[in-house]
Amino acid sequence: MAVEADKAGTADETAPPDGGIFDVAVLGSGIAGSILAAVLARNGVKVLLVDASAHPRFAIGESTIPYTLVALRTIAERYGVPEIKTLATFTNATRVIGPKFGVKKHFGFLLHHEGEPQNPREVNQFGTPGLLHEASHLYRQDTDAYMFHVAVKYGAVPRQNFAVADVDFDDAGVTLSSARGEQYRARYVVDASGYRSPLASKFELREEPTRFRHHSRSIWNHMINVTPTDSLFDRSPEDTPPSPWYQGTVHHMFERGWFWVIGFDNHPSSRNPLCSVGLTLDTRRYPKPAGMTPEQEFYHHAARFPDIRRQFEGAKPLREWVSTDRMQYSSTRSAGDRWFLLSHAAGFIDPLFSRGLSNTAEAINALAWRLLDAVKDDDFSGERFGYVDRLQQGLFDYNDSLVNSAFISFSDYDLWTAVYRIWSWGANAGTYRLSEGLFKFLRDGRDQHFRDLEEVPNPGLYWPDHAGFKALYDEMVEECLAYEAGKVTAKEAADTIYAHLERAPYVPKHFGFAERDLRFMIPNAKVMARTARWLRTDADPVVRRLMTGNAKEALKAKARGRRIF
Repeated sequence: MAVEADKAGTADETAPPDGGIFDVAVLGSGIAGSILAAVLARNGVKVLLVDASAHPRFAIGESTIPYTLVALRTIAERYGVPEIKTLATFTNATRVIGPKFGVKKHFGFLLHHEGEPQNPREVNQFGTPGLLHEASHLYRQDTDAYMFHVAVKYGAVPRQNFAVADVDFDDAGVTLSSARGEQYRARYVVDASGYRSPLASKFELREEPTRFRHHSRSIWNHMINVTPTDSLFDRSPEDTPPSPWYQGTVHHMFERGWFWVIGFDNHPSSRNPLCSVGLTLDTRRYPKPAGMTPEQEFYHHAARFPDIRRQFEGAKPLREWVSTDRMQYSSTRSAGDRWFLLSHAAGFIDPLFSRGLSNTAEAINALAWRLLDAVKDDDFSGERFGYVDRLQQGLFDYNDSLVNSAFISFSDYDLWTAVYRIWSWGANAGTYRLSEGLFKFLRDGRDQHFRDLEEVPNPGLYWPDHAGFKALYDEMVEECLAYEAGKVTAKEAADTIYAHLERAPYVPKHFGFAERDLRFMIPNAKVMARTARWLRTDADPVVRRLMTGNAKEALKAKARGRRIF
C-alpha cells in the first residue's frame, strides 16, 4: 500500500506543497497524531500536523505490551513506514533514538495490605516472551518527538504552538482557526489532541456522566533514586520470581488502588536515571483530601504499606506532581462527516494493563486505510468510518469492564488471580491472532489479511471472534459485580471463574492460564513441552492453529538468530 514519498519537509511550511487545502489536518502531535500523520504523508496525503505546544515534552503511557509491539509492526509494514518499528523493540529504540529506555521482561503484580509486609504468596508475574517480543518502557518525551520528526520527514506540514480556537465545517471542507486569527483549510480533520478535544467540545460529544463503571484518579511524576523493587525483599528461591521485579512494569496493588513503578534505569545500556511512578485511586473510596498537596498524598498512601514506603524513601521528584480528578470520560461517538476523534480525544479509562498505546495503535491501523481511500474517492462521510467508531468504543468499553473487575478483585488475592489469568490469556490470544495476519501479509503482501481480521462480532475485545472466550470474559465481569454487590463471596466468585478456566478447551493448560496456584507465568522447557502435548490432543482447533503458528515463526526466527518482532 505504501507509495514513494519525498524525505524532505521543512518546519516553516504552512501550506500544502502545491498550494490549495490540506487533505487531512491532524490535531495533536503526540504519539497518536504523529504516527497517523507519518502514515498518511508517506502514502501521498497532504497532511497538516498542528499542536498547541511543542516537542520535546513530558508524557506518560510508557509501558508496552506484546499486542502493542505487533500492532506497531503491523502499521509499519502495512503502510511502509519502517521507522515505526523502532518503537517495537527495546534494542531498536535504544539504538536509533538513544539509551533512554527501560527493559520490560514482565508484568509484575504484588498485593499489599495496610500495615503489613507484602506477602510473597500474593504476587504474580507474567512474562513477555523474549523470543517473540522485546517489550520496553518508552521514554515518551523522546519517542513522541522522534515520531513527530518522522511525520515531518515524510511531508507532513508541522504547525506547533497553534492553539485551535474554532473548527468550522462546510460542504467543501474544514477551517481551523487560532485565537490570533490564523486559519488553515483541510478536507478532513482527525482530532488526536486528548481530553481537551476541540471537536468533542464543538459537537458536545462528551457523555455526562460517562457511561463507564470504573472510577479512578491518579497522581504521578518522574523520580530519581527510586529503590529497585528487588532490594525490598530477602526471600527464598521459591518466592523469588524468575525475572527481577524491577526489570518489568511493577504494580503494587491494594484495595481499590495501585502504584506503578516503571524504571528507565533498569538495564545496563540505559543512561536515563529516571523512574516513572504513579498512584491510582478509586475516587469513591479515596476522595481528594483538602489541604494536602499531591506529593503529600502520594507519600501518605505509600506510608500505609511498609514495603511501598521503603521503595520511595529517598526518591526525589524531577518535576511538579500531576494530580487528576476522575480520569474516566467517554464520547457518544467518534466519527462524523469529515471528522474523527482518535484515542484519548474520544475517551480514557485507567493506565492499569497498559492499554493506552495498544488501543491507539489498533485504532490507527483501522482508520488509516479508510482515510487513504477516502482521500482518493473524495468521500469523507461518517458512515465510511463506522467500523472504526465501533472498534474504538468497544476498546473503551471492554477495558472499562476489565479494569473495573480488577479493582473489585484487589480485596481478595484469589479472585484477583482469576481476573489476572483471563486478562493475560485474552491479551496473548489477541496478540497471536494479529501476528497470524501479519505473518500472512509478510508472505504475500495482500492487505486483505488485515481487513479479514475486522470481520468480528465483538470489536474491541482482546479476542474478538471467539464465542467461548467472550462467554468466559462475561462471566468474569458478572461474578466480580456480584461480589461487589454482596451477592456472592470472593471465594464463590473465584471458584466459578476457575471452574470455567479449567474446563475450557480454548484456555491453554500447564502454562499458567488455568493453574490456580501458579504465581510466576514465565514457562520453562518442561512446561512448554506439556503445553505442546495439550495442544496436540485437547486444544480448541483455533488455539492450536494460533499457538502452533506463532511457535513455528519463533523457531524460524531463532534459527536466523533474531526475534520475530
